Amino acid sequence: MKFARLIWKNALRNKRRSLLTAFSLSASLFLLTTLRTVLFELQAVSAAPQSDLRLVTRHAVAFTNPLPIYYLDRIKRIPGVREVIPGTWFGGIYIDQNNFFGQFTVDPEKAFVVFPEFQLPEDQKEAFRKQRNGAIAGVRLMQRFGWKIGDRITLMGTNYPVDLELVIVGGFTSINPPDEAALMFRWDYLDELAGRTGEAGWFTILARSREDMPRIIQAVDDMSRNSSAPTKTESEKEFQLSFSGMLGNIRFLVGSISAVVVFTILLVTAATMGMSIRERTAELGLLKSLGYSRGLIVGLLTGESILISLAGWLAGCVGAWVLYSHIDLQAATGGWFTVLRVQPDSLALGLLLSLLVALVATGMPAYRASRLSVADALRYLG
Repeated sequence: MKFARLIWKNALRNKRRSLLTAFSLSASLFLLTTLRTVLFELQAVSAAPQSDLRLVTRHAVAFTNPLPIYYLDRIKRIPGVREVIPGTWFGGIYIDQNNFFGQFTVDPEKAFVVFPEFQLPEDQKEAFRKQRNGAIAGVRLMQRFGWKIGDRITLMGTNYPVDLELVIVGGFTSINPPDEAALMFRWDYLDELAGRTGEAGWFTILARSREDMPRIIQAVDDMSRNSSAPTKTESEKEFQLSFSGMLGNIRFLVGSISAVVVFTILLVTAATMGMSIRERTAELGLLKSLGYSRGLIVGLLTGESILISLAGWLAGCVGAWVLYSHIDLQAATGGWFTVLRVQPDSLALGLLLSLLVALVATGMPAYRASRLSVADALRYLG
């Protein structure tokens, strides 16, 4: 540690160059951390107590195709099914198109059995059961728009040729933060306004045990195999992951961009450190004449590179964690993301890349400089 001051001074001898290098590193690492965090959120699955017992039945051809509501009674009679409720995505517009948020229909009598993670007071649950145009909103969504219990809101229909006049009768919390940015209202109310279509977007099934789930999946899909509305039944986790699959091979995209990012920051750091070392060749010769060993000189130069790289990591990776923990992501992303949780493995990867880049970028120039004789180093004009 006795050389820490010397490393610090040399790293800042050209402040503009050091700051620009650290900035380029931080920008690249910020991009890398953001991409990995978005990928994590897209592929995150529910951590709710009963999520591993839930199945989702949708149309086998396309998720947007509806299913007949009479499937509900058929599914109920399958052994191993505890509860089943219909669901539909409304996709309406609240005030303007920029106010995006999840809008789902549920069965008010059974929703809290199938989704026990949705927590709200009993009086609000009862109001939701009794009021036909009642709706419950996640607390984050209520904060976003300043809604209060009793407020009336209008959702302009896009998928359905109807506008919904809803009354906020409850605000719920959830173990999963993204759930708290959603709005739920009654399936029978939408079906009534839509002209009794007798259709649902999907069915959520709560199984009695994990052992029952394969049998339920087989029974549900066999039931509709030769009908005009064949089904695909899968676990809730598989259903959620299928959405990220619809966006293409995101993991490959993130991996490709990450490789480009690493290569870019390696070039930038190598060019900067090579320039810095060449400018100081005569000084390095002086250090050798004073008794500094070859290994010590390489260590000092590598220490400077590590210091600059760590500054870039702090600003890029740790900065992303601080930023996403404190900004209003619903407003910033138009409701697409409620939270962006930077994972420890992303911070660790950024730190590892920073150290690796520092070592690779400095290693060869520092080794070459340390091998020069004192006379050659002192005669070096750059």
